[in-house]
Amino acid sequence: MRLVTLVENTCGREGCTAEHGLCIYAETPRHRLLLDAGQTDALIHNAEVLGVDLSAVDTLVLSHGHYDHAGGILPFAKVNSRARIYMRAGASEPHYNGEKYIGIDPEINSLPGLVLTEGSLRIDEELFLFGDISGRRCFPPGNRRLTKLSGGEKVPDDFSHEQCLVITEGTKRVLLSGCAHNGILNILDRFREIFGTPPEVCVTGFHLMKRDAEHTEAERELIRETARELSKLPTVFYSGHCTGLPAFELMKEIMGGQLLALHTGCVIDS
Repeated sequence: MRLVTLVENTCGREGCTAEHGLCIYAETPRHRLLLDAGQTDALIHNAEVLGVDLSAVDTLVLSHGHYDHAGGILPFAKVNSRARIYMRAGASEPHYNGEKYIGIDPEINSLPGLVLTEGSLRIDEELFLFGDISGRRCFPPGNRRLTKLSGGEKVPDDFSHEQCLVITEGTKRVLLSGCAHNGILNILDRFREIFGTPPEVCVTGFHLMKRDAEHTEAERELIRETARELSKLPTVFYSGHCTGLPAFELMKEIMGGQLLALHTGCVIDS
């Protein structure tokens, strides 16, 4: 299995474009697929630089209904109209960060390859989607500002529009989660309910970034507690995007080589 970071906040390959967003390309024996599509058409340029043929992609999974993961879907659809696009039924609801609209372009709902998902879905023996994450262990504090529109009013986002992709190759499973808004520990709890054991590899943001101020001591302790819990697992984690550098460095102190950084252009041979 080969994973290529087509879009991430930071650049790790000369000639690539970095932006606040995420797009992961994966090659498996049966599939060429994308998790998310970044914020703009940067994935098109970066795919050319990195030698990724987007016209060969057969599957795109949208992890949740935010613009920095969905903005590249329409540009992608112009170069590839045959790929199936899997997103949760609630992903196109209006979503906000404070007063800022952070939802997806409604034109995505008209794409011919769109498949709306609910619950869990086994696509085939390699690909499995799951949501319905109910736990709240170490729930990311940045979620407090995020809302969705319901009945004409803004209500706290419950992140029912979030889904995770599991890729299985032989006995190995790789978990791809865009931002882990539901909390990575709760996502992993759900993973173990389904599969019985933790994944060997997890590629995810942790949604711990704080743009406007330093983390409070309570927030820093939540970050440390998350890292301590993750360090108990046999899983290797690749993270970036919404994790934020201060949180990543705190977690790295605890997790060491178990936690690796994502950058645009990063290649993972798993």
